[in-house]
Amino acid sequence: MQSDLLFRGVSSGALHALADAFRAGRLGLLASGLSINRVSPCPEPVVADLRRLLEEGMAPAHLALLLDAHADRLEGPMMGSQLAELVWTGPEGHSAFSRDTSVVVRELFERAKHSILLSTFVVHQGRTVFGSLAKRMDELPELHVQVFLHVGRGPRDTRYGSEILREFASEFRANWPGSRLPEVFYDPRALASDPRERATWHAKCVVVDDSVAFVTSANFTEWAQHRNVEAGVLVRDARVAVQLSGQFKGLVDAQLVRRVPGL
Repeated sequence: MQSDLLFRGVSSGALHALADAFRAGRLGLLASGLSINRVSPCPEPVVADLRRLLEEGMAPAHLALLLDAHADRLEGPMMGSQLAELVWTGPEGHSAFSRDTSVVVRELFERAKHSILLSTFVVHQGRTVFGSLAKRMDELPELHVQVFLHVGRGPRDTRYGSEILREFASEFRANWPGSRLPEVFYDPRALASDPRERATWHAKCVVVDDSVAFVTSANFTEWAQHRNVEAGVLVRDARVAVQLSGQFKGLVDAQLVRRVPGL
């Protein structure tokens, strides 16, 4: 079997996920197609490749190394000095040339030194999707992190805005995986009592150290970063990064967005 034909049509993020499962023992010598697809959906030929390697005697730990090596090879050409690159979540054909959303986000967090600006619509499974960010914040007490997201009023929600914010803050703190919380901002228009005045915070991006900007369709949810079809662009250009972070800073300075009390 030619090495170049192994695992075709599977993203680097999916390969890393499979490697982690084999390394941790969640997949073993008797891994079935069903159990493999539960970890990461794969084309049938890829499942057959994995099963064949196991049946021929390859140990799960060695298969994990092989999967990681293939993932690293996919990512390698795109980790250099490119000004911009495609970032993708979801199925990919054998000619695909992109990096995985969850991998890019994790790398951005792990390499941040001074500041992280993060904007998203919704957050689900915060302990999972913010794990690497919280770890970096705990490692670098001087790291300044701002999170902008949607805190909104439902169609029939007649509560005071302060009550909605208090409930949101409590849930956010309960699901934050680290010891130090970020600054969290919201658009007060989303809490307007009159539906005609409401707006939705829908921007999804990450800016690190005012030098790298990632603009994406993906929210900070497990589905968006691992299962949905999402597209984004990673731009290594300080001019773009500063311009994007400046948009948010202007909103904060003009008090058009506000801090969530307690966060």
